[in-house]
Amino acid sequence: MSLETYLKNKPIFYKKIDYERMPRAFNSIKDKIILKPIIHIVGTNGKGSTGRFLTLLIESLGLKVGHYTSPHIFKFNERFYKNGDIVSGDELNKAHDKLQNLLSDEFKNSLSYFEYATLLAAILFKDCDYWVFEAGMGAEFDATNCFDKSLSLFTPIGLDHMEILGNSIEKISHTKLISMAKTAILNDDMNEISVKIAKDIALQKGSNLSFASQNLTNLEKTEIKNYIKKYALANFQISNLTLALAGAKALNLNPDLKNLKKLNLKGRLERVDENLLVDVGHNELAAQNLLKELKNQKFTLIYNAFLDKDYKNVLKTLKPIIKEVQIYDYKSSYRELATPYIKKTCDDLGIKCLDFQSLKKDENYLLFGSFMLVEEFCEHLHKYN
Repeated sequence: MSLETYLKNKPIFYKKIDYERMPRAFNSIKDKIILKPIIHIVGTNGKGSTGRFLTLLIESLGLKVGHYTSPHIFKFNERFYKNGDIVSGDELNKAHDKLQNLLSDEFKNSLSYFEYATLLAAILFKDCDYWVFEAGMGAEFDATNCFDKSLSLFTPIGLDHMEILGNSIEKISHTKLISMAKTAILNDDMNEISVKIAKDIALQKGSNLSFASQNLTNLEKTEIKNYIKKYALANFQISNLTLALAGAKALNLNPDLKNLKKLNLKGRLERVDENLLVDVGHNELAAQNLLKELKNQKFTLIYNAFLDKDYKNVLKTLKPIIKEVQIYDYKSSYRELATPYIKKTCDDLGIKCLDFQSLKKDENYLLFGSFMLVEEFCEHLHKYN
């Protein structure tokens, strides 16, 4: 069975997850695959950018590195970046064939979409010097937490996936931070509650915990700001690159930022057209970052959200930069969209709300929401290459 057909039989979203399945599946094949300790990227926002920055820093030294990220915008291949590029369909299918031969029928049938993708990454990256793995949700029970870790990098933690991870910052922080390796680094923008929990866990585990900026020289901090300015990246990428460089140094690597290529990751406050910015942040923490970045500007917000997301606080946060909201409706097979509730929330907040019709040349647009929203919208309007 081809990889495409195999994945079509697996839903992307699950209402209930068997947290014992992935460890059992991994243990059944781990002696048959080449394993490397991973750099584990955990948090709510900035995981993708931090992981890709670290990957590019390692690449700049001529080393082989694989980056596993999720979700994807257009193609499943986007989740697997190796040695300078997204892996090819042919390479992905060969890894699929190998994994199918290793797994028992039980696990072929029962593994979730994300669990299977995580094991595929281990097959794809077997020849790499370093593996950079981004946690999918939480970390304690995440599929990526099965592997031995050489380093944990924690990006800012906020409220997201509350129906699974817990309804408070304390609960969410604990399930993410408890995955901590013996060496761990916190993003400088981490909230105080998460920092306290991180310090408690580090004490319990005997982990060496630090903030990213504590590992950098003043010259390196200046070079990071120059890099962000050079490539016109969002200011919130400063803390992500700071964390990535601190991670590289924790691995006893000393990359030169002058050799660092431009961040090659789609949808991170990316200008895809003259009057269209795109960001896949989709939660309140990301909205707060956008507000800081885009203050004193006004946008028509193209938006939609799943019903289980905190769309009320997202809209409340973004209100100062919203001229009006235009809801982009699309078919969602696995999760209910909050379309009518968003309209009511806009009404309650005094924000004009319409259904999206088309892009107008004389308007500035911000497309903000889930990877799925961005995929549906951009494919419909052919806004990405």
